[in-house]
Amino acid sequence: DLYRKVFVFRKDPSDAYVLLRAKLHGPLQNFTVCLRSYTDLARPHSLFSYATKAQDNEILLFKPKPGEYRLYVGGKFVIFRVPEGRGDWEHVCASWESATGIAEFWFNGKPWPRKGLQRGYTVGAEAAILLGQEQDTFGGGFDVYNSFSGELADVHLWDAGLSPDKMRAAYQSLRLPPALLAWKSLSYEVKGDVVVKPRLRE
Repeated sequence: DLYRKVFVFRKDPSDAYVLLRAKLHGPLQNFTVCLRSYTDLARPHSLFSYATKAQDNEILLFKPKPGEYRLYVGGKFVIFRVPEGRGDWEHVCASWESATGIAEFWFNGKPWPRKGLQRGYTVGAEAAILLGQEQDTFGGGFDVYNSFSGELADVHLWDAGLSPDKMRAAYQSLRLPPALLAWKSLSYEVKGDVVVKPRLRE
């Protein structure tokens, strides 16, 4: 249970990452991924990387520069432009549904204009799921200059799109529906220089 705790990625750049184990029951037609990050990086960095043997960017939450997030599904991406950080935690939730190809992006509890991506696609189930690195091959192929440095918390993955109420609940750290990956019952393995510490501030 990582409640009120964070992963601290201490080095910049870094070869460290956290490997997550999800209880996947099959391919995903829909998903929502949420997490909170705290960093002063201005260079590109990966937050959440879900790769299969067929597609290294099956699901990727990537921040190429301050004020911009990219959501990849099946190797294609859409861009969401957000206010540049003022040295604070940023909470993001990204959801996608195959039937419509609609990608939703929530930033600090507020929805951004929806975009279209990979309608009819299916996300593979045999996945390597990593925090802190971007996979260019299944479970590896890292570029340290895309590595994350800073603090990560409140990581979740669902095999469904969340309702607006639940998106806001994720931002407020309230009760959430059962997840494939849940921060309060996370199965993970630290690889390299990552430390679990209490959260310093809200």
